[in-house]
Amino acid sequence: MVSSLDGIIAKKDNSVSWFETTSNYEKGVSGQDPEEFLKTIDCYIMGSRTYELALELSKSYGWAYGDKPTIVVTSRNLPVDRENIEFYSGDLHKLVNERLKPNYKNAWLVGGAVLAKDFIRLKLADDIRVSVLPIILGEGTLFFDHVGQEQALNLKDVTAYKNGMVEMWYEVRKE
Repeated sequence: MVSSLDGIIAKKDNSVSWFETTSNYEKGVSGQDPEEFLKTIDCYIMGSRTYELALELSKSYGWAYGDKPTIVVTSRNLPVDRENIEFYSGDLHKLVNERLKPNYKNAWLVGGAVLAKDFIRLKLADDIRVSVLPIILGEGTLFFDHVGQEQALNLKDVTAYKNGMVEMWYEVRKE
């Protein structure tokens, strides 16, 4: 998930211009080749509002998720214009244990906040990666707003990039 320093993942108007940073951190590393990273993902999972935003953004930027299987968790009837899109409504444990685990090594939940919180609450997330951009937005959708329970994490890695973004990678402790 990409977040501002104050934990906001989406502005009220859903604009993404804040993703572009002009910050410069000399000690930072150059970013990982996005193409190489995306090759490691077998399947994307997203909520309906993230899907709708991705459809809207695809008009200007193209479909960000390529031809990889994409499962949209929703109970609504949404438009689909790609063969790799599948809709799912129901128990998230079943989704993970019967659909994802047998078929995919690396399924990536790309949003949104409500679905991510459900996966954390139900202990279905293995890792949490948060990329914090050097900006305070002040209002919008909070990523960890009211998760409703304490969740212990183990830090796996942290990376500071030249553009000022800091990525924190945590393993979810399932004890």
